[in-house]
Amino acid sequence: MPLHLNPTFRERLAGASRPLAGMWLCSGSTLAAEICAGAGLDWLLIDMEHSPLGLESVLAQLQIVAAYPPTPVVRVASDDAVNIKQVLDLGAQNLLVPMVSSAAQAEEVVRAVRYPPRGIRGVGSALARSARWNRVPDYLGNADEHVSLFVQIENAAGADKAAEIASVDGVDGIFVGPSDLAASLGVLGQQTHPDVVATVLSVFAAVHAAGKPVGVNAFDPAQAQSYLDRGADFVLVGADVALLARGSEALAARYLPADPEVSESY
Repeated sequence: MPLHLNPTFRERLAGASRPLAGMWLCSGSTLAAEICAGAGLDWLLIDMEHSPLGLESVLAQLQIVAAYPPTPVVRVASDDAVNIKQVLDLGAQNLLVPMVSSAAQAEEVVRAVRYPPRGIRGVGSALARSARWNRVPDYLGNADEHVSLFVQIENAAGADKAAEIASVDGVDGIFVGPSDLAASLGVLGQQTHPDVVATVLSVFAAVHAAGKPVGVNAFDPAQAQSYLDRGADFVLVGADVALLARGSEALAARYLPADPEVSESY
């Protein structure tokens, strides 16, 4: 029976009348993924870079999120072509590749996403969920239509080359990571430092000049709104693990005694 895949994140952004808001899935919990998928957000980032997520975990989360409206994006751990191939074969239609610092690196990432002759992606559609085991008509011929690729700029070198990176054919958009950018600029842990904010905005301008959408991570609501006001097309504004951490801390602060000696008796 022929099957049809969902629209990509590229298409979702192109058809949006407002910026798209999303959150990270970092815990590896399928239950948390389902809870977050039903919250009403636009997109979800399944993170393999800074989370304990392997291929089986990503597959399970993709299957669960597929029943809900948000568009899932998978951040792979690196630009490794083998890892990219495996995640694509799992059925991930939208990839985010971290730490891209040059147009040449972006071009290699594009090649990893595309089948020959334009790329190096290994062919295994009969074995893989990506083509629903060859139930998607002409998946091999139309694979580029079913996959969107976003790359992450998160250091000074990448920010300097933002226009060139965004102009690479096959790169559908740029995501800015202020945390690593702050470290690269010598202000580790200061994502709202003026130098970091100025660099983020310079990337916004360069990417938009190249005609591509640009997004950013901003957990602080005021900072997130500032970036939205300055032209961010998509944002990440929270994470499952962060919400659980802050929520449980709030419960402790509300219901536990303030005296440390009293607290130790519980």
